[in-house]
Amino acid sequence: MQLRFLGKNSTPGDSPTLYASDQDSYVIQGWKVFANDLLMQLDIPKGQTAIEVPAELFEHLTKDDQPSGVIKKFIDPIKIVTDQGTCILQGPEMHDAEALGQMRMPDYETCIEVPKSSITALLEEDSGPDPARAA
Repeated sequence: MQLRFLGKNSTPGDSPTLYASDQDSYVIQGWKVFANDLLMQLDIPKGQTAIEVPAELFEHLTKDDQPSGVIKKFIDPIKIVTDQGTCILQGPEMHDAEALGQMRMPDYETCIEVPKSSITALLEEDSGPDPARAA
């Protein structure tokens, strides 16, 4: 899998990063979730993991021809929005050696791979209830 760097939100020692892949997906690098209060709110199946990233990380989606990087719907893969304005995302943990070789990732971070369609759905306005389906 080949990755294309879209951007990162960095402070010394922290490096959540967003990549586009050649597999019609995004690879999102973020902090591993260790906080019990957050983990207790999640049901994480085998092969998946949870990461935490600043919401501003998605602003880099505009570098992948997305019209905006502003999250408008908080649906899967976003599971929790914290009081600090970060997002807890859940998805398949990345194990692709070729992709991991293209990244710099400290021990306290990991990454997930998410279909592009799942991320672009986060950017769409919620249209509300369908008037044709109203009772």
